[in-house]
Amino acid sequence: MDSVRLAVFSILISGSWCSVTKDLKFPEWFKFGAATAAYQVEGGWNSSDKGENTWDRLFHSNPEFSSQDNGDVACDSYHLWRRDIEMAEELGLDIYRFSLSWARLLPNGFANKISEDGKRYYNNLIDGLLEKGIEPVVTLYHFDLPQILQDLGGWANPLISDWFADYARVAFTLFGDRVKTWLTINEPLGFCDTGYSKQQAPYIDGEVIAKYLCNKYTLISHAKAWRIYDEEFRPRYHGKVSLATIFNWYEPATPEDKEITDLMREYWEGRFAYPIFSKEGGWPPTLEKFMADKSKQEGYSRSRLPPLTAEEIELIRGTYDFYGLNHYLSRRIRKARPGEKIGTWPLYGSDEINIQMESDPSWETTGLDWFPINPAGLRKQLHWLNQTYGVNEVMITENGYLDLDKHLDDTARIKYMRDYLEQIQLAIADGINVTAYMAWSLMDNLEWLGGYGASFGLYQVDFTDDNRTRTPRESARYYSRVTRTRSLHHDHEGLNYV
Repeated sequence: MDSVRLAVFSILISGSWCSVTKDLKFPEWFKFGAATAAYQVEGGWNSSDKGENTWDRLFHSNPEFSSQDNGDVACDSYHLWRRDIEMAEELGLDIYRFSLSWARLLPNGFANKISEDGKRYYNNLIDGLLEKGIEPVVTLYHFDLPQILQDLGGWANPLISDWFADYARVAFTLFGDRVKTWLTINEPLGFCDTGYSKQQAPYIDGEVIAKYLCNKYTLISHAKAWRIYDEEFRPRYHGKVSLATIFNWYEPATPEDKEITDLMREYWEGRFAYPIFSKEGGWPPTLEKFMADKSKQEGYSRSRLPPLTAEEIELIRGTYDFYGLNHYLSRRIRKARPGEKIGTWPLYGSDEINIQMESDPSWETTGLDWFPINPAGLRKQLHWLNQTYGVNEVMITENGYLDLDKHLDDTARIKYMRDYLEQIQLAIADGINVTAYMAWSLMDNLEWLGGYGASFGLYQVDFTDDNRTRTPRESARYYSRVTRTRSLHHDHEGLNYV
């Protein structure tokens, strides 16, 4: 055991999760990146033959949302993709994660028509990145379903898995020779639980039943896409495929809340990951029993969590090449008190499992009570993933700081990035194979129903300017030093690369 690992091991056994040294460096094989999503940045909502998606429909039908903000133009990356590549180069990125717009590539939602314009746009982006030595990481689905498929039931229709599989095969065929890392679906909790509780597109009030149908069919969709790649494309292209799961770290508020916290982890993360990453497959056992009992108590004839057949369990189980982790924050979990009003899921609580979420008073705050800062929680979470699933590789596919002020001098974001990256360093020293970090996000963008009022961007975007001018924040300058020195601490702070 080398000296660094010995020092870390000594701290671990003493129960401390604090920093040990300022001279740890990221290994040469570690990849630094940044991420965006198609609807949030592309614009060009009706350019050429692109089809309508669920967010187009939602915003155009409800202009009162987000003070009339929408993604019609967004960052205009559809036209300004060359500038996006320049920004990735300025940052010194190894990888750039972006998503395909299903409706831009397949205007009818189905694989019978491929858009030449959509194909050209993504080929230009992929080839432009590779020319700069930047690896494209491509997400097939990031919240923007073709509206024609939503009209047929969307993610609550079991046929969605075949439609998605066809779409995946088209993407692998067109781009698989150059794209070596794929994410099938981003944050299924983000569009199943919120999309069917009128918090996001498709903005349907069907949470009690629909979100669990969505849950099941996203898993089957992912599995079919993974197996298509594994059988048809991996022998030629030797790439990797997984999905990106959002997983906030949860800690019990008191020792008495440990059991409910374990259930909460199954409810949040296990519904979307346990069937894929566990050795047994299927739903998490404790959650499956809980949901069956609760459904029975509520008068349902069957569980609201639809069963997985033996064939479905085997289809889904093991369909990963790495764990894609979207991590932003930690929350404490406690049982709701009798008569207490439970906060809104998924940020404040869940009346289904009768819990409240809160922040530890010792954690820093971003100014939003649901977004506390607890960097040590990421390291604990990485250990939990390792112990729970034994995955051989983890990529941090999203991590970022929500800034309400949108200033260029974003020192709070720099501290957030440095502290979370430090926990990744320490986790690597612990022996956990974390291979990549993708900052959310490359630039300011449309934060869904939050509009343009808040910012995660390393680059500021002027949404009042027709040219959508991008300006690097101080966090971009800091991150560019990190990517080039592979170190978090710099004695020469004037050493700017952006």
